[in-house]
Formats: sequence, structure tokens, C-alpha cells
Amino acid sequence: MEFKSFLIKYAEIGVKGKNRYLFEDALVSNIAKSLKKSAEGDFRVHKEDGRIYVDALSSYDYDEVIYALTHVFGIVGVCPMIQIEDEGFEDLKAKVVAYMDEMYPDKNITFKVNARRARKNYPLDSMAINCDVGEAILNAFPEIKVDVRNPKVMLNIEIRKHINIYSEIIPGPGGMPVGTAGKAMLLLSGGIDSPVAGYMIAKRGVELEAVYFHTPPYTSERAKQKVVDLAEKVAAYAGNIKLNVVNFTDIQMYIYEKCPHEQLTIIMKRVMYKIAEKLAKQNGALGLVTGESIGQVSSQTMQSLMVIDENTDMPVYRPVIAFDKQEIVDISLKIDTYDISTQPYEDCCTTFVAKHPVTKPNLNVIKHSELKLAEKIDEMIEEAVRTVEVLDI
Repeated sequence: MEFKSFLIKYAEIGVKGKNRYLFEDALVSNIAKSLKKSAEGDFRVHKEDGRIYVDALSSYDYDEVIYALTHVFGIVGVCPMIQIEDEGFEDLKAKVVAYMDEMYPDKNITFKVNARRARKNYPLDSMAINCDVGEAILNAFPEIKVDVRNPKVMLNIEIRKHINIYSEIIPGPGGMPVGTAGKAMLLLSGGIDSPVAGYMIAKRGVELEAVYFHTPPYTSERAKQKVVDLAEKVAAYAGNIKLNVVNFTDIQMYIYEKCPHEQLTIIMKRVMYKIAEKLAKQNGALGLVTGESIGQVSSQTMQSLMVIDENTDMPVYRPVIAFDKQEIVDISLKIDTYDISTQPYEDCCTTFVAKHPVTKPNLNVIKHSELKLAEKIDEMIEEAVRTVEVLDI
């Protein structure tokens, strides 16, 4: 069946107050951007009577449109529908019968009619519409059965300015429209966790920018491409992402030469946070986002996280902080990042990991070790920020 219109359902936006329109407008804008990016054809995205619609103005690929719409945060359901003019109740019944015939060639189904009369001047109330339309369907297709408790097909009829008819609700990702909750800087590596963290924070309406720390020749160009590929997967949901590629080799080697090896990861991450903070402030981000989960590795104990956080003035958001590994893996499979993350290309955090890293670092001890970096580290951080490579994903 060829659909010319799609009804977009949202949930959380509906409980907003007087500023609800801001969230609706953001959702409309994000839908239009996603369609332009992922689907061929011309589309009109618009609001009407508390509903958001997508109208196809030209030929299109159905699968492309569904992909585009189910990757927009804020959408909880996509309903392919037919929309008809009000030309009388007999015409409505005929259109519904034709819809059921084309939509369900196999008539061995159960159904229920669920009518909503938003336009109160319509001559029949919802109960009468349910009964009369259901009777018309049964008369046309005797093999179809009614099941009001657990129907296979829920036939929805909305009486509005136009009349909407649909029976399929394709789940969307939920959440809030990206761009309605500020902007954050994602520390993106090639692992499983950070892309999931980016996806989850974007789901709450946060616009993303990302930073990746590259250490050639210790990490390859393929490791960098792996991160670009991950950013593309996250961008399918979060919208366009600016990826800042920081050349971290000189800084990492300087830390390696000057500091105790069991403290390398902690000190390295403190410097990374400082660089990410500078980039975030330059680009209007309000916080940092990481994929850390308590206790997963030595640098993610509560003591380690406290010491790492001390080196930045910005809030650090950790969406997967209380998740176990399998929960994170499950989300990575859902958003199609797992296979990329498990490719055997190491990033800078794993290349120089110590054999016996400190798990309960003392802040004063770490700061004392960092005094050995005082001669050059500030200059090196400024150079890293100044020479960042920016990729638009």
C-alpha cells in the first residue's frame, strides 16, 4: 500500500506547558533534516491541531522514510496513514473498507475499531463510529473477526479537520528532540561505551560535538577511521556532529617519560579532560560526556573518577555510569555500533596502559607527579587545541 502521509506520535513533549511549541518546532525541524539526509523525495513536515504530519509530495522509498523517522529523538511512533476529506459517513465507511482490503490481503485476522472524535461537531460520537464502521468491515469481509481485548489489528480513525485512518504504529526511539537541552562535548573513543553514552545523552535532547584523541604512529589511521565510523552511527540519531581530532602523541609521550607508569591513565585522562573542556568552551558546550561505568576498569573506580574530574570546571555527564557491560553492549547492538567498536584497532587509552595501574589514586599524589610536567604541559595543551583537525560528520 502506498502511503502519502505519516502521523508522528510523541510522548514526553505532550506534558510540557506553555513552551510545548518550542519542543514541537524542534521536532518538526529535526524530522525535516533527517528526511533530507536519509530519504530521496520531497516532503512537507507540519503541525496541525496538536499533531505532527509528514506528507510525501513526490515518489519516495518507504524504507528510507521509515529509517529517517525512526532515528529522530522525540518520536515514539510513526503511523503510515491515509488522510481523507470529510465527505460524509458513508464515504468514510467505504474508504475504511478499501483500506482494510488493501492493507490486509489475508483476512484471517481479528480487529477492533478505535475512533477519536476531536472535532465535536461530527454527527456521530466515537462509540457510534466504532460500531458502524466495524459492522461495515464485517459485512465486507465475513472471515474477519472482532476482538475488543487483544485484536491483531487496531484500526484507528481520528476525526479532525481531515480524517486520519491508520492501523500500524512503528516504534520510534523516544526521548526529546535534539537541540532542546543545550550542547555537550562527547569524549569519543573506539570502544563500546562512549558511542552508547553519546546516543543516550542525545536522546535527552542534547546536541553533540565530539573529541577524539589520536596518537600516531601508536594508533593507526584505521583506528581514526573507526572513530569516524562510530560518529556516523551516533549522528544518525543525534544529527550532524563536529568531530575534533586532537593529536595527542607528544603529550602522551611526555606523560610517559615524566610520570610514574601506574599513574599514566589517570594523568592522561586529566589532561584529556582539560583539552576537551577548552574545546567545549570554545564551541558553546555546557558539559563533557563520557562512557565511563563505575568499576569497569581501573580508571573508572569512584576514587579515580573523582581525581579525574578535579581537573575540569565543567560538569561531566556519564549516561552509562551504573550500567553493567552487557547492558551497554545491548544498546550498542541496537544502534549498530558494536561491530565497529570491536574491530581490533587500539586507541590511545589502551596503547600505553600500565601493567599495574593505580585503582585508588590520591589527588595530592597525582598533583605532585604532575609537577614534573609543569615546564611544557600548558604549552602542549594549547598547541593541541590550536592544531585540532575538525571533521563534519
